[in-house]
Parts: sequence; C-alpha cells; structure tokens
Amino acid sequence: MLIRTWNLFHGNTAPPGRKAYLRKMVELISAGAPDIVCLQELPAWALGSVGDWSGMQAVTTRAKRPHLLGFPIGASLGRALTAPHHGRFRSAFAGQGNAILLPRDAQIRKVKVITLNTNVFCEEQGAKLELSPRMMSWWEKERRVCQVVQYELPGRGRFLVANLHATSCPQNYHLPDVELRRALHFVERQAELEEVLIVAGDFNIVRAQSEAIAELLSREPETRWTEIGEQIDHVLLQRAIAEQVRVWTDDERRFAGKLLSDHAPIEVQFAVNRRLGG
Repeated sequence: MLIRTWNLFHGNTAPPGRKAYLRKMVELISAGAPDIVCLQELPAWALGSVGDWSGMQAVTTRAKRPHLLGFPIGASLGRALTAPHHGRFRSAFAGQGNAILLPRDAQIRKVKVITLNTNVFCEEQGAKLELSPRMMSWWEKERRVCQVVQYELPGRGRFLVANLHATSCPQNYHLPDVELRRALHFVERQAELEEVLIVAGDFNIVRAQSEAIAELLSREPETRWTEIGEQIDHVLLQRAIAEQVRVWTDDERRFAGKLLSDHAPIEVQFAVNRRLGG
C-alpha cells in the first residue's frame, strides 16, 4: 500500500508566487492511484473540490475560517480576495483546512476531528512550559487540528488514518511536540485492535527534537511505532511495515518551471503486519 503526505502551501510556489497551481498539485499527488493521501494547508474554498480533482474519496476539515478585517466571511468571497495577493498574506482571506483522500471503494466507518490548541490546553501546557500570557494567546490564535478517519477496504482489513498539522513555532519546538502528543493520545483512544494505524502530516518538528516521537520508538514491540521523516513532515505507522520510503525530488514537484509548495511530498510503501494487526 502507498501513502503520500504533502503540505500544499495554499497552492503557492516556493518562493511564493501566483496561486495558480492548487488543482495541479492535487492532481500530481494523487496520480498513480495511491491508497492514502494526506493534505495540509488547503484554502477553505478548495475543500469541496479536492475529491473531484483527485478522483478519490475526500474527507475534509476546516481548521480556520476565511476572515476579512477580523470578521468571518464566506469561502467564495475569501477566494476572490486572494487573487490580487501573494504568499502567506492571502491565507487569512482564504482560510485553511486539511484533507484525507482514500480510494472510492473505501467504506468509511467513523470521522472525528480534535482541536490541538484549545484555550484550556494552551493555558495548561503554557504554564508547564513557563510561557508568557502573550505567548499563550498567540499559540491558541490559529486553530490547528488532527482529523481521524476509520475505514475498511474490501478484503484488505481496517485502517485508522490521522492527518495532522501542528503549530509552527521555530523558536519553541515544545509547542508542536505537545500538540503531537495530544493527537497521538486521541488516535490511540479511538483505535480498535484490528486496525492499522497511520498518522501523517506536517508536525512542524524534527525527529531529533520530539520527545513524543522518541517515546513511540522506545515502546515494547507490540505497541511500538515506526517513524518516517527526517524533517518536519512525517509518517508514523503501527501494525505496518515500511518497505520503501521516498521524499520527492524538486523535479517531481516542478511545474511550468516553478517549484510547487515549500514542502516536498513524502511517500511510503508499506505492508500490513498481520502478526501484530490481528
């Protein structure tokens, strides 16, 4: 089975340029019939279109509503307002969301979403991390989520896929790390014994900095996870064996002479571990 994960950077190129390539990026990452695709940083207006663009079954969630001058606006107006602008400035108008793409024959059993940086969580963890009130307020300002889909494939078993986009805070990597731990606790509470577990996305923390990932890798074999991703984009597997791992080259994500997104996709070919998976 093949999983891919990609932060689409709202369809921008790197360095930021015209936002004209979002559909092309979705078509590119879904080419060749992958089994699972996890996408982050989609503008809100595109959430209803990714299924048609990819030819796959799409489960989407909105993390941030489009805004204008601090007031929520509709997705269509947000799309219109993004046209004259470039780069990150446009994301405030467009809002933001994530998507999990699955085969058309996947039978979805449950869909859940957890907010990773609720007010209460940021205050509790902020006190432990000795953050200033201003920093706590900043942390909770942009909603970050983890979406979970539990599904089954005819004759191929049951799966739980979580798509995660954690807070970006280069000056304090503990923030995305505690969000990752919160997401993993949520995933494991939802998981059923026979399910293959997959957590993918933009964790905004490298493996060497993450206490949450270190704990997963040091567990007993029955509950140990496999981690793929040297930088901030990752794939975590439980009850599955990674057979081939590949980060896309720049040429694979180049279109019309432009480099698509400021992230490179990661893809992992894996096999279900029937001995652990039940």
